[in-house]
Amino acid sequence: MDGRPNAPQAPNHNNNILDGLGSSQPVYSSGQRPPVDDSQLLNVFNIDDSEEPQPRPSTSYDEFVGGGRPAPAGQAQPSTSSTRPFTAPYMESGTRNYSQTSDLQNYAKYGDGEELTEEESGYKYYDNAGPSDEHIPGGGVKVVGRHHRRDRTSLMSMSGVMDRAKGMLGIRNSNYSDINLPLTEAGLQNSRVDTAGTDETPPIREKKEFSFDNIRDMFTRKKVDPASLGPRIIHLNNAPVNAANKWVDNHVSTAKYNVATFLPKFLFEQFSKYANLFFLFTAALQQVPNVSPTNRYTTIVPLLIVLTISAIKELVEDWKRKTADKALNDSKAQVLKGSTFVETKWINVAVGDIVRVESEESFPADLVLLTSSEPEGLCYIETANLDGETNLKIKQAIPETVHLVNPADLGRLNGRIRSEQPNSSLYTYEATLTVAGGGNEKEHPLTPDQLLLRGAILRNTPWVHGVVVFTGHETKLMRNATATPIKRTDVERMLNKQILMLVAILLVLSAVSTIGDLIVRSTAGQKLTYLYYDNFNAATQFFLDLCTYWILYSNLVPLSLFVTIEIVKYFQAFLISSDLDMYYTDTDTPAVCRTSSLVEELGQIEYIFSDKTGTLTCNMMEFRQCSIHGIQYAGVVPEDRKATSPDDLDGIHDFKQLRENTRTHPSAGVIQQFLSLLAVCHTVIPERKDEKSEIKYQAASPDEGALVEGAVMLGYRFVARKPRSVIIQVDGQDVEYELLAVCEFNSTRKRMSTLFRCPDGKIRIYCKGADTVIMERLAKDNQTVETTLRHLEDYATEGLRTLCLAMREVPEQEYQEWRQIFDKAATTVGGNRAEELDKAAEIIEHDLYLLGATAIEDRLQDGVPDTIHTLQQAGIKVWVLTGDRQETAINIGMSCKLISEDMTLLIINEENATATRESLQKKYDAVRSQAAAGERDVLALVIDGKSLAFALEKDTEKLFLDLAVICKAVICCRVSPLQKALVVKLVKRHLKALLLAIGDGANDVSMIQAAHVGVGISGVEGLQAARSADVSIGQFRYLRKLLLVHGAWSYQRISKVILYSFYKNIAMFMTQFWYAFQNSFSGQVIYESWTLSFYNVLFTFFPPFAIGVFDQYISARLLDRYPQSYQLTQKGVFFRMHSFWSWVANGFYHSILAYVFSSYFFLNDGIMSNGKVAGHWVWGTSTYTAILLVVLGKAALITNVWTKYTVMAIPGSFVIWLAFIPAYSYAAPNIGSGFSTELDGIIPVMFSYPVFYALCLVLPPVCLVRDVVWKYAKRMYFPQSYHHVQEIQKYNVQDYRPRMEQFQKAVRKVRQVQRMRKQRGYAFSAGDESTGGQTMRVLSLYDTTKHRGRYGELGSVKGTPPGML
Repeated sequence: MDGRPNAPQAPNHNNNILDGLGSSQPVYSSGQRPPVDDSQLLNVFNIDDSEEPQPRPSTSYDEFVGGGRPAPAGQAQPSTSSTRPFTAPYMESGTRNYSQTSDLQNYAKYGDGEELTEEESGYKYYDNAGPSDEHIPGGGVKVVGRHHRRDRTSLMSMSGVMDRAKGMLGIRNSNYSDINLPLTEAGLQNSRVDTAGTDETPPIREKKEFSFDNIRDMFTRKKVDPASLGPRIIHLNNAPVNAANKWVDNHVSTAKYNVATFLPKFLFEQFSKYANLFFLFTAALQQVPNVSPTNRYTTIVPLLIVLTISAIKELVEDWKRKTADKALNDSKAQVLKGSTFVETKWINVAVGDIVRVESEESFPADLVLLTSSEPEGLCYIETANLDGETNLKIKQAIPETVHLVNPADLGRLNGRIRSEQPNSSLYTYEATLTVAGGGNEKEHPLTPDQLLLRGAILRNTPWVHGVVVFTGHETKLMRNATATPIKRTDVERMLNKQILMLVAILLVLSAVSTIGDLIVRSTAGQKLTYLYYDNFNAATQFFLDLCTYWILYSNLVPLSLFVTIEIVKYFQAFLISSDLDMYYTDTDTPAVCRTSSLVEELGQIEYIFSDKTGTLTCNMMEFRQCSIHGIQYAGVVPEDRKATSPDDLDGIHDFKQLRENTRTHPSAGVIQQFLSLLAVCHTVIPERKDEKSEIKYQAASPDEGALVEGAVMLGYRFVARKPRSVIIQVDGQDVEYELLAVCEFNSTRKRMSTLFRCPDGKIRIYCKGADTVIMERLAKDNQTVETTLRHLEDYATEGLRTLCLAMREVPEQEYQEWRQIFDKAATTVGGNRAEELDKAAEIIEHDLYLLGATAIEDRLQDGVPDTIHTLQQAGIKVWVLTGDRQETAINIGMSCKLISEDMTLLIINEENATATRESLQKKYDAVRSQAAAGERDVLALVIDGKSLAFALEKDTEKLFLDLAVICKAVICCRVSPLQKALVVKLVKRHLKALLLAIGDGANDVSMIQAAHVGVGISGVEGLQAARSADVSIGQFRYLRKLLLVHGAWSYQRISKVILYSFYKNIAMFMTQFWYAFQNSFSGQVIYESWTLSFYNVLFTFFPPFAIGVFDQYISARLLDRYPQSYQLTQKGVFFRMHSFWSWVANGFYHSILAYVFSSYFFLNDGIMSNGKVAGHWVWGTSTYTAILLVVLGKAALITNVWTKYTVMAIPGSFVIWLAFIPAYSYAAPNIGSGFSTELDGIIPVMFSYPVFYALCLVLPPVCLVRDVVWKYAKRMYFPQSYHHVQEIQKYNVQDYRPRMEQFQKAVRKVRQVQRMRKQRGYAFSAGDESTGGQTMRVLSLYDTTKHRGRYGELGSVKGTPPGML
């Protein structure tokens, strides 16, 4: 089998040419991170991270914080590192550069009032000390990109009261971002690329978009990034001195506006819309005397109303952001005041404060760990909200502060911290702690091991004490946050184009009318004496006429359109937030739509980029099944798989039977060893508050915890750990195992072994790991290998994470000989200790006896498989971007139906750029040749982070994308936060598709903001992603309704609102153009000015609003039942340019009919029965009324669902007109000296004139008969798919599609078994890299049989045995 070297090769029943593509060794990912850190990805791998075709190079001071690690002996340095012919200070073996905390005083000077010369306008850093280094590449002082001083200015330099003042005045730079800086720990440790000597190519100026910040920068003083200053001196227990430095306070703000910036920023954004600029220009023209044919205020007043409504909407949304910020800033923290801890708000925590954080709490700021409740100042933190990694990290205080468990001792602590300035590198920190003692001061180094970051959570540790070093926007979490981008939708972009087209139509109409006027003036000016055509200048008259007709026809562009869209979107967002189907009761979390302007894009998504941990899974491991000596056991046994007797080898027994078999079954001895292995071979620490309380297991990984919990469930209870032994409880009796040695897990070994002297006096080695490595180390007489492998395949097909367990008895003599080898390896000096320990482990790990296998479920969130399957049916491709290893990601892909049994897996797992490109090219060529032959397999691409870094290079990215697009599913493993964003940007740049990114942690924020639509999961791991996203939901399964129902509805509704708005304006106002031919192009209007203005704002405002909020072209149930209908909105069927021109043409058609019919009805000015004429304004008002009926009738025709609100909006609008016109015609002439006198006295005449009623009855049917016929023909003879679904909905047609579930299930089972023989995952997350014995060194400090002290501290154990180090 693939991946099992000594196993027989499985027969190949499929001649598919793709079969061999993923089978090259090694099958499993090495689990290692990319060879460089994120700060260097863009440069080292020549990656383009822009969303536009042009490159966007990036330079950052923070790239120089920290330094490289020397490569191990015999290992070449990465080719990307600079070759420096000198050694920087403090660069002895195994250490890092001191960049900011060095005592060499190598800091760039900074003067507050200095003007920078051109040569000095970049900031500086020192590469070396002493004499000039100019002859050395990279030596001396560097001046980094001059433009960067402005780019890197940020709200980090704001401090104290000035911070809030500047915040209120709005002079923060929203473009600040540190997302291009180090984000991955392993990448930093493996190979930090030195950029000191890489300045041969001058930096390219970054092309910037013009924004409000550019305007502000002209008038505000440039701020200096604190990271470019000297060290920060923090005094312990000396608040007045620290306050004098005026460092940034601990408040966090994500609000878009404040008092000072609201008006300029809001107006800037509003007038970036073409329509608003158009109306502003028109309003200005109306103020010119003798140009406007209408009242001078008829455009400016409605425009102000529109802007006011938009402003209210923006303020409401920003108020919600401020409310969320306030809730976070008001969280509770404990701060040391004197000798006691006092509860205060997070916002009041200041630099230099000593705070107490208790288990399961988040850190309120960046802290330096002083002490903890655990031995030697150890603590466990979870950084899933920072980097997406779920394994617990170990932090440890320096020995000099470990004893400070008493608050009184903390209060007497006197000293200072000399810290680096704030920067965004999550895994570097350099500082020193100076403590006064014994009459002199001593300086102690501080490293990342003592740094506790805001956003991380304290786990499995009752409490820690720490001193605050960075607060608020200077914390590393916030330095990695990007400014929320302004996202514009495809609909908005197309709408802007359509408005430009309408303006072009308006210009053509104005030009035609102007030319007509000039012709009339030239040829018939003498006859038309009543028009007072005197001598005129043709050029001057041309421009005056053009302006007049511009104003006259300006209503072709609907003034109310944008505000209607804004309000409709706001209510659509409200409906999303109010949907009880998307309310998660477990955490009391409703869906929240934070950016209502993007709702219609939810209906056009083609690609979803999803995080895994916390998004698809619950990150809760559960012990589900096991196989012991060839017999399967499970907690929950399916009815059709239940065993019929205790000796049944084919069925599955329950755990109750397992406990019985422990006593009487022939395999009882194997079962006991199996359970003993689970209970003792691990790195878990038991914790209990007192004798009576339950034991809580502190596990560095959820996998380990699940195995120990499984052993407890089966009667083998792990109760205590000593430095030299492990105590378990079996049948109420304590049994002690003497721990002799530990061979740690790492990603190369894929196994962990422990040697114990068991209670019976025998020495046994217990080994657990991946089946591929365990099977090749088994003795030849193992009888249950094939049975266990078959069980492993069953577990793998269910998406469970598997481990094999094995053991053997070790003779005393062999152990003593091996112990000497192991001790020698453990004391190796020279950088390859881990390698020597691995070799020593190989010597003892042989001829093992297979005990069985375990199956752990990384439980998926409810509904995830169905959701992904449904989304794929809807034509949406799902990509999973995860930091987990390849095997885990594939298993999760299987269990959540992202990868199905009929897919061919293409696995890219290469070590260098050349191999990656060759692998991509080989697979791409094979896929294309197969497609050319008429065969097309369903493909899934799996690529690890190292290969992805090479695949994202400029010369490879297109090939990678071409291959990925062919695949139905893509899984990217071992990816860093920056790589997630780069993958999204790659697809965004090359494909004309709308992308959605969904995640739950701070590590997903860059990906969420890079996508067109960002969705955050309001999960257990904080709200960083949810607060940065456009929409937040409680569970992944809610994405189904969010897209397929709300997204489709929103897109169809918005499309209809826009097209209908264009139509209704053209139908009404094109009559002005036809009338121009009759009035000799004199500029005379048909309708009274204010009734024209109120047409959009009042009389036709409500129909599109009701349609936009309440219309449903298909019900929610059927949209979910037929996900294929989502492709209609996905492909933009409802809002194409063809649709726009069709509606415009329909408006022209109705306007011609309306003008012709009204002219004939009112022939000769409408002669009444009394011999008088009705007059111009009766004709104009009657025509207005008839066209209003036509427009409202059209609204009724396009309405799919009639609600009470639709009835109120459509017929109600006509009622409003009938009430308005009498009131206005009587009131307007009597306001002041005559506000408007055109309609004075027309009401008695119009309402008593039969022709008025005839026109109102005849015109709507005449205009709309074509629309009715076309609608009928389209539905009956040219139906689209949604027409069929509407018929199903109307007549409640049952779905009788044949079901073949049993047959399909059997077929899937066979295919899964065949496929899963090629790749099978294993469950082990306890430390991905070799830690050089750190884990066991930590364990050796614990003696959990001792009681905690007065302050809850657990004393350390001295005298660790040498083999445990």
